[in-house]
Amino acid sequence: MPAPGPSAPVRSVTGETIHQSKSPVFEQTDTIRITCPRGGGDALAEEIGAAGFPQALRSTADAVELEGTLADCMRLNLMLRTANRVYYRLCTFAADTPDDLYRSVYRFAWEAFLTPAVSFSVHGFVRNASIKDGRYANLKVKDAIADRFTARFGRRPDSGPDRTGFVVFLHWTQGRAQLYIDTSGEPLSRHGYRKVPLQAPLQESLAAALVLSTGWDRRSCFVNPMCGSGTLAIEAALAAAGKAPGLTRKHFGFMHVAGYNRRQWEKMKNEARRKTTSPPRRRIFASDIRKEAVAAARQNAKAAGVEPWIAFSVCDFKETEVPEPPGVVVLNPPYGERLGDEKALADLYPAIGDFFKQRCAGYRGFVFTGNPALAKRIGLRARRRQVFFNGPIECRLLAYDLYQGSRRRPGPDSKRIRTSGKEG
Repeated sequence: MPAPGPSAPVRSVTGETIHQSKSPVFEQTDTIRITCPRGGGDALAEEIGAAGFPQALRSTADAVELEGTLADCMRLNLMLRTANRVYYRLCTFAADTPDDLYRSVYRFAWEAFLTPAVSFSVHGFVRNASIKDGRYANLKVKDAIADRFTARFGRRPDSGPDRTGFVVFLHWTQGRAQLYIDTSGEPLSRHGYRKVPLQAPLQESLAAALVLSTGWDRRSCFVNPMCGSGTLAIEAALAAAGKAPGLTRKHFGFMHVAGYNRRQWEKMKNEARRKTTSPPRRRIFASDIRKEAVAAARQNAKAAGVEPWIAFSVCDFKETEVPEPPGVVVLNPPYGERLGDEKALADLYPAIGDFFKQRCAGYRGFVFTGNPALAKRIGLRARRRQVFFNGPIECRLLAYDLYQGSRRRPGPDSKRIRTSGKEG
């Protein structure tokens, strides 16, 4: 990745003129905004840094911003497994009303980035007192782009709701508007391997963030009881192999930007393929009591190209193989979202605590749950609690140190796993 040099002229509205750099569009530097599942900002920033990109300008619970080019966006789309979307900023301007918005969008030199032969769509986030429905703002942006092309070229690009072409994203809050290219198109959270999702599966980018947040070293054991459709185990295997998630995708939004260089993209993919390795066998273990779940997980792992690296088994979670050397053990048990479910799960969470104590000495244990009341029934004190959102549900990734004997001094019962007390 070329290191960002001095920023190109800021493309913003000043009076009647939009200032724009004359350098090729894929080489122009501006703000890149990368979104992720809420709570995954730290994991995303860590992944961006590990991929060799410069330090983030800003990091929040659900996004990271840095300076870069559209060429950098191509590589970010290819490499990031914890991200949802990669946005490249086009311009920033003041707009109090829909008419202000239309005029500023019309003045922007869209022909530098979009051709009449390419279809486009407009999506956005709008919080402005002058309109009640954000879709109206999207329509004003669409009309302004279409009208500019019609006035200058006598023809306009097709437009519609699909993200299969050039995707414009509007962020308009109060009197400040920003326009971005959504360089991802369809969300990056879909890694393309989940052929059989089962009920309420984890979003792939969230699962990747959870794996990264465990601190797993990618060499020791990764144990995933209650694996469901296998997303956590598959993301662990992909991380261990260093396999870029974008290698399995055929389409991205940046492919429809004027100046896109297919040879450059193929070169990036070839470099990513060369960095893919074969992780040690018998290091990732996944189990579920349901035969259909394990069958689905196997099929998904095969689609992801990592089936040989995961040892699947059909068994009760308490019987999951927990081998040496120790690593991490991660469970994503049911949360009890529906009425009556919590009572049915009352015995499950204490059993997780017993499993940790009796079977997982030396491991670091993790439970991802959206039910704090049930989590207390695990009976162990969490060393760390990280907040993530699984869709609209506020969840916690609870971390437990599981060790054999007392940390202070050995006693007659030192063969039993002790913990630092009950969860408060």
